[in-house]
Amino acid sequence: MSSPSAPGATTEIWRFEAIGTRWEVGSAHALTAGDRAAVADVIECFDHAWSRFRDDSAVTALAHSGGEIPAPIDTDLLLSRLAEIADATGDAVSPLVGGVLARRGYDAEMTLTDRGAEPAPPWRDVLSWTSDTLSLSRPATIDVGALGKGRLVDIVHGVLAERVTGPLLVDASGDLRVSGADLRVALEHPYDSARAIGVVTISAGAVCASAVNRRRWGPGLHHVLDARTGQPVRTIAATWAFAPDALTADAIATALFFDGGPEIAHRWGVEWVRMTTDGRVEWSPDNPADLFLRADTVAS
Repeated sequence: MSSPSAPGATTEIWRFEAIGTRWEVGSAHALTAGDRAAVADVIECFDHAWSRFRDDSAVTALAHSGGEIPAPIDTDLLLSRLAEIADATGDAVSPLVGGVLARRGYDAEMTLTDRGAEPAPPWRDVLSWTSDTLSLSRPATIDVGALGKGRLVDIVHGVLAERVTGPLLVDASGDLRVSGADLRVALEHPYDSARAIGVVTISAGAVCASAVNRRRWGPGLHHVLDARTGQPVRTIAATWAFAPDALTADAIATALFFDGGPEIAHRWGVEWVRMTTDGRVEWSPDNPADLFLRADTVAS
């Protein structure tokens, strides 16, 4: 995860809970009730479309019965990017990983009851979409968690950037976007939240992080699963990606847990850092972070 130090110019901080995570919005002046309502509206719209934890969401309706529905917000953007990540990782990342996560206990009721590993359905045979429709040939659970939170950070940042002036920070527990002021971000050590493996300073753009020490349950289970097997990732402990927008950074932070992640990061022009479960640190050639390195760390 990333721990930001808010830029001095963002003197007002609004904290709230949404989509199961903690948010912080930093701005030069206090947000009005209208500003906050606008944020709440776009979060509700996105969550109502894409949350697999809501009984009334679009993806839950498809999970129950399959079929075709009008395309929810950002359908082509989210699923096209997910398809690229799936191709790059040999389908280790899949837009139909939702059922796999639920089977391992990370379900709508948060039962945390593991019913065993099972691969995701072959998504190309089941899932299709156009600019107008979203379809499943049979019931399955779409999950855009590989990049959805990053996209929502971008949406919230965009809404507020049109309403307020001055520096702006939107941070959704590890996925953040900033504009107008320098932000110093600590790259939190995945096995010791009191330590950092490095720091990065950004004045515009996004930093997204993911780690296996968050959302853990049961013996060795966590939220980063290989969709081909249903098993949790065992070789990468944490990832950080730096990009102009949070959707891109979030997608790459997910891809970096798997073979093919560094290659698609290069194609997309995204810099990154990742830490393996045995403590080694790898990074892209133009990584902007200042890393606290040991002698046995390696560059990728």
